[in-house]
Amino acid sequence: MPEFSIRNATGEDVPLILSFIHELAEYEKLSHEVSATEELLRDALFGERPAAEVLIGEPDGQPAAFALFFHNFSTFLGRPGIYLEDLYVRPEFRGRGLGKDMLSHLARLAKERGCGRLEWWVLDRNEPAIGFYRSVGAVPMDDWTVYRVTGAALDGLAARL
Repeated sequence: MPEFSIRNATGEDVPLILSFIHELAEYEKLSHEVSATEELLRDALFGERPAAEVLIGEPDGQPAAFALFFHNFSTFLGRPGIYLEDLYVRPEFRGRGLGKDMLSHLARLAKERGCGRLEWWVLDRNEPAIGFYRSVGAVPMDDWTVYRVTGAALDGLAARL
């Protein structure tokens, strides 16, 4: 069985992070939505005001998984939380426990940082991921609907005032 290590990404990992993003988008049949570039990621993740953090999972030193996350805040709890934007394990490394190790690492990080929760979204059609998340004790938030404003709608809303 390989030994897993999980490390914080550095600026040198930007090309690797972008490749993980493209692989994830292809897996989710959403490649047409990816507009991220190395330059955008470098600035957003390692610039003056980092917007998110990335973990890299490596069995035997080989990049196999990534998790991109950032802090949010719960007004009801009065505490921050960690929002997991993406968790991706390359197909050849699935089923070995790396995904669970990545989630466990994030849960420990949340506890260390005084967070009240760890949360994420999953596509309704991604049955393997849903099964995996339920296996670690995650529960769906069926009472909530996600809303999003992007593109022209975001421009219009911003210009309203």
